[in-house]
Amino acid sequence: MKSLVPPSISPPFARYAHGVELPPGQRILRTSGQLGLATDGTIPETPFEQAGICFANITAILAEGRMTPQDIFHLSAFVTDRAHMQGYMAARDAFLAETPEDRLPSSTLVIVSGFTRPEFKVEIEVWATAP
Repeated sequence: MKSLVPPSISPPFARYAHGVELPPGQRILRTSGQLGLATDGTIPETPFEQAGICFANITAILAEGRMTPQDIFHLSAFVTDRAHMQGYMAARDAFLAETPEDRLPSSTLVIVSGFTRPEFKVEIEVWATAP
């Protein structure tokens, strides 16, 4: 996997790449959108805490597929308000902290009107690849 950040365009706003090239013959894993629902059924108040649960779930799903966060090639996130972007982005940057610059995923962030329950503020899904 190779991150693509052409010098001829503006750099990414945060810790992601504009594009990603996958080598031939890789396995691909895609998660469903993960919500900030704790195993005890509670939903934290802050977008940062909700995103932390989403990323923990994603890590567990990746492990089931014999992959790690460093195998993610695209990340899509949805928040219900611009005010939630900062908390989500802090959680995403912490989640990707161990990912080398040349393996950063591409990323999309969308503001949506809501999810299945009004308490949810963040939903995250990823695509990953590995041999």
